[in-house]
Amino acid sequence: MALLEVKNVKKRYGADGEYILNGVSLDVQKGEVVVILGPSGCGKSTLLRCINGLELIEDGEILLDGNKISGLKKDMHLVRQKIGMVFQSYDLFPHMTVMKNILIGPTKAQKRDKAEVEKEAMELLKRVGLEDKANVYPRTLSGGQKQRVAIVRALCMHPEIMLFDEVTAALDPEMVREVLDVMIDLAKSGATMLIVTHQMEFARAVADRIVFIDEGNIVEESSPDDFFTNPKTERAKRFLDAFRFDKVRN
Repeated sequence: MALLEVKNVKKRYGADGEYILNGVSLDVQKGEVVVILGPSGCGKSTLLRCINGLELIEDGEILLDGNKISGLKKDMHLVRQKIGMVFQSYDLFPHMTVMKNILIGPTKAQKRDKAEVEKEAMELLKRVGLEDKANVYPRTLSGGQKQRVAIVRALCMHPEIMLFDEVTAALDPEMVREVLDVMIDLAKSGATMLIVTHQMEFARAVADRIVFIDEGNIVEESSPDDFFTNPKTERAKRFLDAFRFDKVRN
């Protein structure tokens, strides 16, 4: 049984709106890294938000550990503790230090011992090269540092799966690399991850499987090598061509 099952999910905005997701089905196995690619507006981020319960779906169902999680109201906050999500915007509380930002979820929502969580948080901050930033405020951090803190905050909740939604889109090139290196390290450690990104080389390096979405439908699924060297569909070929340039000067 897959850890995460998305079954024929449909989502639209407004009763008469077009479907953003038009019957999407996707399984993610425990320990698997799945990268979702596709043009802007195709439904990638909406899919992640539906999985995390931030958007309601019109049809289909979503299961975690074999249990239906779509449509829940009363216990959705418990489900979100199992699904870590890191957004393009860091969403750190500006009036709290880095450590307090990390502690608030495990200590308030999960009622875990503060000293235990603080020890784990320091170990994770060290892992991402930010152990010296525990007591500073987010305004003093670079974008890449804020995003690494956001990842640590999500990991401290002990999620079963991590969702990453274009987490490097707002970062400068050098900051992009420091965040992607953390995600690659997570993949090496066996974390289950569902990643939306436009970083093609990163996608090829980190993914076990590529899922290509266009106009709310899964158009193609394959291994990274197959997708990038021999895409099966014309739509995927056109998408990849957008990232290639011919030399114009000798």
